[in-house]
Amino acid sequence: MTTGQPGTGNARPTPSGATNIRPTTPPAAGTPTPTTRTVTSAPDPRTVEDRPLETVDTAATADHPTKDAAQRDPARDDAAKDGPDRATTLADDPKGGTAKEYAPKPVPAKDTSAEDGATKDGAAKDGAAKDGAAKDGAAKDGAAKDGATKDGATKDGAAKDGATEVKAAKGETADDADGAGKPVGTERWEAFASAPEPAPTRRSRAARAVGRFLVHEWTLATLGALALAVLMTWPTLRYPLYTLPQDYWDPSLQAWQMAWSGHILLADPAHLWQSNTFFPELWSFAFSDTLLGYAPAGMLGSGPEDAVLRYNIMFVLAHALATLGAYALARQLGAGRIGAAVAGVGYTYAPWLLAQAGHLHVLSNGGIPLALAMLARGHGWSLRHGYRPERRHDGWVYSGWLVAAWQLSLGFGIGLPFAYFLAGAVLVAAVLFVVRRLRTGQAPPFGRRLLVADLVGGALFAGVGLLMAIPFFKVTELHPYAERTIGDISLFSPPATGFVTAPAESRIWGGLHEGARAALPWHPEMTLLPGFVLYALAAGGLFFSVWRLRHRLLLLAGVLVTMAFAMGTRFFDGSFTYVPLFEHAPGWSALRTPGRLMLWTTLLLGLLAAGAVTALTDRVRELAAQRIPSWPGPWLRLATLLPLLLVTVEGLNITPHPVVPTQPAALRTVEGPMLVLPSNQSLDQHVMLWSTSRFQDVVNGGSGFTPHQLDDVRRVTQSFPDQTSVDYLRTLGVRNVVLLRGQVAGTPWEFTIDAPVESLGIARQEIDGAVVYRL
Repeated sequence: MTTGQPGTGNARPTPSGATNIRPTTPPAAGTPTPTTRTVTSAPDPRTVEDRPLETVDTAATADHPTKDAAQRDPARDDAAKDGPDRATTLADDPKGGTAKEYAPKPVPAKDTSAEDGATKDGAAKDGAAKDGAAKDGAAKDGAAKDGATKDGATKDGAAKDGATEVKAAKGETADDADGAGKPVGTERWEAFASAPEPAPTRRSRAARAVGRFLVHEWTLATLGALALAVLMTWPTLRYPLYTLPQDYWDPSLQAWQMAWSGHILLADPAHLWQSNTFFPELWSFAFSDTLLGYAPAGMLGSGPEDAVLRYNIMFVLAHALATLGAYALARQLGAGRIGAAVAGVGYTYAPWLLAQAGHLHVLSNGGIPLALAMLARGHGWSLRHGYRPERRHDGWVYSGWLVAAWQLSLGFGIGLPFAYFLAGAVLVAAVLFVVRRLRTGQAPPFGRRLLVADLVGGALFAGVGLLMAIPFFKVTELHPYAERTIGDISLFSPPATGFVTAPAESRIWGGLHEGARAALPWHPEMTLLPGFVLYALAAGGLFFSVWRLRHRLLLLAGVLVTMAFAMGTRFFDGSFTYVPLFEHAPGWSALRTPGRLMLWTTLLLGLLAAGAVTALTDRVRELAAQRIPSWPGPWLRLATLLPLLLVTVEGLNITPHPVVPTQPAALRTVEGPMLVLPSNQSLDQHVMLWSTSRFQDVVNGGSGFTPHQLDDVRRVTQSFPDQTSVDYLRTLGVRNVVLLRGQVAGTPWEFTIDAPVESLGIARQEIDGAVVYRL
């Protein structure tokens, strides 16, 4: 603190040890008695938030430093380092160091007869030193003791109306003085304020939203799944108009299925199940799995080339959806990102699925884990954290049931076991809910909205299943021989060695397992290796995992049970597994390939592996944080990608991509109903694809079974053209017969294709390599 004589600009330091500051001379008569300034340690009753920072008297607090004062003004810390005397000197020197920058400048009084002659209550409004002087008992530093004017000090310590600053005392005018005409406190802190952010424009807000979307986890997961699908299925998209993966028989059939569903839903939805093939059979679209869920894609384009292109695109997208679905399920259950990626890749690119490259209805399984992930999210449940009612959301429940219904519409070969799994899960959840309520007297919160969502969604799922099942029941009624028998199931039931045998399409294991495949009766459906890396990671997940022990044991039990079911009649003749389902579960008898249940085994193995990899990544993250120096951290984290890399490499394939046979020109012009010869299961699938130009009725067709009528047509037409075959075809309503010259080698038509037909009452015409007979 500094004191000085009234009416002078001279100030002298006060000893730092003084506690009372008294006037040096008695006051003159008529002069207001100055108030004695007593420095105490009593704190200012106002809180720090209430005290304006610009009114802090640094010099005052330098003589009596306190903890609170140091917190309010940084200048006090610098001044206090050199002691009270140094702080006083800095306050006295108008050109001095730190105290000048942060403390208000002293305002000397002009003379003892200041403008209003008396201080207001003896001090400026807020000029009393905080924590260091009485609130009403002293004038601020630099003000005259006896002659300070009423308006001579502003709220922040600067002259308001009549008093000038230090520069005015040196001959400068008030207008020239630094800081005149505006509050010193405002100017003091403006130098440290950040520049105001510009108001965001509509374009900048849109750019930020797009940026946040692009770096979101699910955006990156989707893009990664798509990129990986393109690479892992290459060269599917190299020549997508002309080639098909694995072979051109079943893929041709499925390309026709997508094209037909899209075409008929736009043209005549009432005749969806009465397809243009297998003429004149009824319900012919239900002779095999329909891929009806891909109908929206079938509405785009027309003709065989577009059908092939559509198939290849959906082939790649099916892989991407499977990866994304399994990733989403693992993440919802509590796995980390890398662990979930291992589950997604292992589920989609397991070596055994390479043998199913020609069966799009088997590869289109991504809706299963995706629907389970959505339902689990909507119900607020995860494997790692259990049931969390606060995370319930009925919107996710509706979405989960919709995706499940869509998955069922792709075919019962994969969808029927999924439907039974959902029914069992709902039953188990309901039983556990009731048991807990009976045992504890209270049930966990569920909510009416969630119950309504489950009822509506479950009804929708069941409705789709029923509508899809009706045509298949009609087919079974019209063709009872189409039903499978236990003998049929035995032909496709794999032995236990199939679980460690890879198909020929596996780049890593295909050549090494050639001898093991030769020992299998029907190796395309019996090579069921999910991957040795996946086996190893799942085994490690039994001992080192983020899942609880009971959950690990449940996953292990699921793996063993699904393996037993996948063996069909090879596991104790199926007496305790497959046979009871075959005999009593509605629709189960239509499933002729038990080995495709390996899909569930692979998913459960992937979840076990995800738990192990997540525990590994968590541990590595902890170790990396503890490393000194920290540079090995990135390398340790990079090592956690090794399981993902190994699972991906094991899924590499050498799947062939043969060129699709070219459509004969006659099929673009000839009207139906028509028969294309030669006719057999394989060639008829090409005819189905060729018919997508006009969708005219054709007798030909290929499916999971052959109708007796088509068998009769193939048998009778072996001698075509003759009177018997012509009359038989006319009774069926066939108007034209197309005989393909390029396919007649080694067939009876090789010798009769050029025979005269005038006596039969039919016409004969050559159209670009094909002979057309008009009946």
